[in-house]
Amino acid sequence: MATQQTRSLARFMMAPSVVLLFVWMIVPLVITLWFSFQQYNPLNPVRDGFVGFSNYALFYSNPAFLQSILNTLVLVGSVLLITVIGGILLALLIDQPMWGQGIVRILVISPFFVMPPVAALVWKNMIMHPQYGVFADIARFFGAQPIDWFGQHPMTAIIIIVAWQWLPFATLILLTALQSLDGEQKEAAEMDGAGFVSRFIYLTLPHMSRAITVVILIQTIFLLSVYAEILVTTNGGPGYASTNLPFLVYQKALLEFKIGQASAGGVIAVILANIVAFFAMRAVGKNLDK
Repeated sequence: MATQQTRSLARFMMAPSVVLLFVWMIVPLVITLWFSFQQYNPLNPVRDGFVGFSNYALFYSNPAFLQSILNTLVLVGSVLLITVIGGILLALLIDQPMWGQGIVRILVISPFFVMPPVAALVWKNMIMHPQYGVFADIARFFGAQPIDWFGQHPMTAIIIIVAWQWLPFATLILLTALQSLDGEQKEAAEMDGAGFVSRFIYLTLPHMSRAITVVILIQTIFLLSVYAEILVTTNGGPGYASTNLPFLVYQKALLEFKIGQASAGGVIAVILANIVAFFAMRAVGKNLDK
């Protein structure tokens, strides 16, 4: 058990990194907060000065604002649902003894190492293209009309792309948790006559609950900032159908050069992320205390 002296020494040794991390985070946040109360255009560097909450009011009154919030939440929730359920199923499959198990695991995990813009380009031009894509060829093979994914179902297409990227991460974490399950518990359950479904519900799934909550927490943080996939595939369209909050901030900052409104949007995004993270942390904390 750590003594008071060792705890004090640990705090002293961690202090420089904590201070550096705090400065690294707080300085951009303060600058963003300051610009959110200013009217500033980089093409015309003459600042008009303090404008109060006007930037927040203008950003909120944007027709795309509420749609971007909804798209952000739909994207996060849908990808989490797909990756958690798919990760559990893949982890159960990969955990079974099979020939070439190591190669299968590498192939399953490999999409996570593909850069988001590259993955989006591959899906856009090789898989979901309405004329030359793999999905179009499959549809024509069965006599169906190919779907224009990015024109008719843009959010569905983006959810599929992002879920494909994050599914390996969830699978890896859940597989690690699955392999830590004591084999004697499995054997005892089998001897008691428990079938596969019963063992999964009452033994495997509770054992993986901590890993599931960690996956949900980490992915939520990153999914709230999805941007590259939307830029490469739909550019936020058609209309605002696939515009999420980070992409709306990008539009205000780099397309309209309204730095004040973009900064206000960034502050709103930080508040939204903290609200989501708060509830996620509460869920994780309750699960980790069990």
